[in-house]
Parts: sequence; C-alpha cells; structure tokens
Amino acid sequence: MTNKRLVPMIVAVSLFMDNMDSTVIATSLPAIAADIGTSPLTLKLAVTSYLLSLAVFIPMSGWTADRFGARTVFAAAIAVFIVGSIGCALSTQLWHFVLARIVQGMGGAMMTPVGRLVLVRTIDRRELVNAMAWVSIPAMIGPLLGPPLGGFITTYASWHWIFLINVPMGLIGIVLVLRYIDDVRAEVPERFDTIGMALAGVAVAGLTFGFSVAGFEIVPWPIVVAMIGTGLIALGLYIPYARRAPAPVIDFGLLKLPTFRASVTGGFLFRIGVGAMPFLLPLLLQVGFNLTPFESGLITFTSTMGALIVKAAAPWVLKRFGFRTVLVANAILGGLFIVACAGFSATTSFAVMVTVLMIGGFFRSLQFTAVNALAYAEVPAARMSRATAFAAVAQQVSLATGVAGGALTVEVAARLSERTAITAADFPPGFILVGLVAASSALVFAFLPKDAGAEMANRLPAANRASDPRGGG
Repeated sequence: MTNKRLVPMIVAVSLFMDNMDSTVIATSLPAIAADIGTSPLTLKLAVTSYLLSLAVFIPMSGWTADRFGARTVFAAAIAVFIVGSIGCALSTQLWHFVLARIVQGMGGAMMTPVGRLVLVRTIDRRELVNAMAWVSIPAMIGPLLGPPLGGFITTYASWHWIFLINVPMGLIGIVLVLRYIDDVRAEVPERFDTIGMALAGVAVAGLTFGFSVAGFEIVPWPIVVAMIGTGLIALGLYIPYARRAPAPVIDFGLLKLPTFRASVTGGFLFRIGVGAMPFLLPLLLQVGFNLTPFESGLITFTSTMGALIVKAAAPWVLKRFGFRTVLVANAILGGLFIVACAGFSATTSFAVMVTVLMIGGFFRSLQFTAVNALAYAEVPAARMSRATAFAAVAQQVSLATGVAGGALTVEVAARLSERTAITAADFPPGFILVGLVAASSALVFAFLPKDAGAEMANRLPAANRASDPRGGG
C-alpha cells in the first residue's frame, strides 16, 4: 500500500480514538459516577476538563512539531493519550478521573493538528482531497458511534473498557507512525512565543470551556459569562500582539489568504450545526421518543454511511464542479438536512429517519472534506504548522459553540412552554437554528475565487500543474 493511502489511514485511526473518546463517556457517566462515589452532574467536570485541556494545548502543537519533528510528536501524543486512558480506567476518586482526562486532552490536542500537519507535508496537494476524505470520516463517526458504544460496553461489560480499548489501538498506532511516517520538521525552528501562548491559551480555554458548559447547568451562569468574557478579553489582547510577533502561535495573518479565510470562517459556521447534532439527536430520540441509548445509537449511526460513501465520491465531485460550487451548494443542502430533523416525531418511520440522516451525513462529510483540504491550498510550506494549529483551534471552538447553542435553544423552548421536563416538542427550534447557521456558511464560500483550490481538485491543465510554483506537498 502506498504512502498516499497508508498515511491518511494511520492519521484517521488516531483521530478516531480522539473523536470517539470525547463522546463515548456521555452515556457511561452514571455508571462511572456510582463507581467512584460522586454524582453524574459533578462528573461532567471530566468532560469539560478534557475540552479545556484540548483548548489550552492545541495552539502550541505546530511549534512542537516543527521543533521536535511531526513523527516524534505524533507518536508521543498517542502515548500520552494511552497513559491518560489507563489513568481513567484506574480512577477511584473524582480528582483522579479529572486529572486523567486532562492528560488525555493533552495527547488529543497534539494528535489532531499534528496528524493533519503530517498529511499536508507528506501528501501531494493533488492527492490531499482524497487523503482528507479519509481523515474526515472519524470526525463524523466518532461523535455518533461514541454514545451507543459507551452504552453497550457499560451495559454488557464494564465502563473501564471504554478507556482500556484505547491501549491496543494506540500501541498499534505508535508502531505504524514510527515505521511509515516521515519525521518532517522545520529546517530552522522558530522561537517559542511564550506570551502569545499564554494569551491564546486563556482565550481559547475561556471560549471553549465557557461555550461547552453553557446551557447544561453544570456551572452557574455568572461563572460561564466570566469565562467567556475572560476569553474575549484575552483574544482582544492577543490579536494586536500577534500582528507584531514574528512567530505567533495562532497566526491571524493566514486569514489574508482567501482559501484559508473561507475555510476557517465558513467552516466555523458550518461546524456549529454539525457540532450540535451529536447532542441534539440522541437526546431527542432518548428523552423525546423514549428509545434506549442503544436503539438511538443504531439510528444516529446511519448518518455515517453517507460519510463513508463520500470517501470515494469527494475527489470526483470536486474535480467535476470545483470547490466554490460544491461548498456553496453543499452548505445549503447540509444545513437543510439538519433542519429536516426538526420534523422527526414519535410516529416518524425508521426508514424516513434513516434516509434523512444518511443523505445528510453524505453532505456534511463532503463539506468537511472540502473545507479541510481547501484550508491548505495557498499556505506556504513554512507556515503549514501554524495553519494546522489555527484550523484545529477554530474547529474546537465552533463545535463547542454548536453544542452550547443547541442546548440553550432546547432549554429556552422548554422554559417558554412552562414545562417542568424537556419533551420532544422542545427540540425543533434547536435543529432549525443550528441548521440555518450551517447553511449561512454558503454566503462565505460564495466569495471564493472561481478557481479556488483548482490544483487540489485536479482541475488545472497539465501544463499549469508543471509550472505551478507551489508544486506538490
């Protein structure tokens, strides 16, 4: 098997662990809480501490890969993730579990952006769309497979295995990384931006953590507002600082590149809708329709079938229609299929729900593939590590915003109806809101140049490819 296929698969497996682990814990919280002597609500700290750890350490991932080599850092990140997983399985007290989740988050923070950095530096640009199709699949499958898998393992085995299954997967991943992935790094590593890292870390942590807990009644609203406010203040201080810094950890100068700007801003809006789906849909099926976690998991998992189809279809679709046309049309279609979930009721047939979710999964995954690939169309090799870190930060904040927006909408709908408990009638506004936000990203993509990403989509004539100064990789 050639590197253009093997490397994306290795990266995809490691990202699958990260994406799945961040959601697999959801259905197992009551069992874990009972075992370590705390309440499920208190144990939500384990979920938010993982997100906080991700947010803090992602900005430094690019510099770390440039300094120590992508292969070394990628393998080390998987090892740290394994250590955190073992720590979770061995936890007997709340603080043990929270600390282990923070360690897991440190590993996950490095795996995601460094994995993408490995791709963009080792895969020819004309093969990058196909590679990103592989990598986008874990982002779709992980959050949807996590809850039913967590419920199945907890019901028929033990919650400890949720984390222990990461050990053999991770060890295999380390072996494959060390054997097949090149240790790409910057020829002259830039000086680490300590002040920028502190400001960016506070900004990203405040915004991600604040949005993640908003609407869940885990943390009092004044504290949530204070966290988001602190994040915004730190961001306001960081932006002018980054303009003067020679090597900022989050390089806003990349937004001058039209394709990167569209990928980050348009992708942010689209991911708000996608980020809310793994929260809204299982909750609707379980709380609204009284299905078991396993039954709802079987329904939600069908959307990944559409994601798998995209693996083969994405390169052809982008070559045939181009990035701008695909991103604009697909954003609208993907958003409308999220809105369509507002029409689900207890009497909706299984076949109808599966069809809507499967087709919607196709469009969402195609959008992920196109957005992730387009980000690197114009980025010079020297700034690739900063681009991957920037894109990863934006992704985390957008997904957290989506979950918070969906949760808040459901909560507001329930309060306006003066019901004491959430019912199925409270969910449609949430699906409609996040679906329309996702569809609005089409306005961003509409301003892309007509030939945006032409090389990646293999739409350049052969003569132009040969003379293109960026070349492959």
